[in-house]
Amino acid sequence: MSTQTLVDVRRVGGRIGAEIVGVDLAASLDDGAVLAEIRAALLQHKALFFRGQTLDDASQARFLSTFGPLTGAHPTVPAAEGAPHVLEVDGEQGVRSNVWHTDVTFVVSPPAITSLRALVVPPYGGNTLISNSATAYTDLPEPLRVLADSLWALHTNDYDYVQPQFHNEQAESYHRTFVAKTWETAHPVVRVHPETGERGLFIGSFTQRLVGLSGTESRDVLRLLQAYVTRPENVVRWQWSPGDLVLFDNRITQHYAPDDYGDLPRTLHRITVAGDVPVGVDGRRSWIVAGDDAAEYTPRLP
Repeated sequence: MSTQTLVDVRRVGGRIGAEIVGVDLAASLDDGAVLAEIRAALLQHKALFFRGQTLDDASQARFLSTFGPLTGAHPTVPAAEGAPHVLEVDGEQGVRSNVWHTDVTFVVSPPAITSLRALVVPPYGGNTLISNSATAYTDLPEPLRVLADSLWALHTNDYDYVQPQFHNEQAESYHRTFVAKTWETAHPVVRVHPETGERGLFIGSFTQRLVGLSGTESRDVLRLLQAYVTRPENVVRWQWSPGDLVLFDNRITQHYAPDDYGDLPRTLHRITVAGDVPVGVDGRRSWIVAGDDAAEYTPRLP
């Protein structure tokens, strides 16, 4: 018996990513059945792509709020003017996210879902890469999975993630703002997804050290695990056009924005959905090592 669906979901990659075709998000925000299918597709495919949408900041925020409470724009970086939930991702600031990372994992309850909406895109380059950390985990040989299951990692915003690519005052000012307040949080290296039960490698560039290991040991183990996250078969690449919206599950993905478009303009608006405190395979929850619970940035979920 076939089940009729309302949403046309077309896979983009073999292991991650699907394009949602024929859905006008601005017109579908009150259609609960459509939104339910989009949410199911997100859990299955980890990253969803919507071409040529006509959203503005308000309607982007309204769409994201159907998934749960929204976070602020960022724990330290100011929101876009008049849009408290919007972080403007502007390559002309001289700070570019050309490292593999999961958003805001330095706080104890990182965002669950991230959306990016393209306003200005360069004529070449400026793509976004997204990786599936669940298939990265299942790719691990069993001895490495057993090791990873037992590890906890310290995540912090106080490192060179935001070192300026262009050494000007604007970029230096952004860097000072990013680390104006610092956090350090212990998260499981293998996180259990709260909705699907999948296990995924919960690491990335905010991960600076493994609990109980030296700096050298931590770097070696993290490089080994991260190499599975960035294997080409676990990665999907999106070439932006203005109006595109990309949605990805921040609990079980990493992403990367290659710095390959010179001094051309590139502007995206990011809005994120609040997430819960990560849980490891042993049932333990993440804990704060330094800083606070970032309550001004994100509501704490049960």
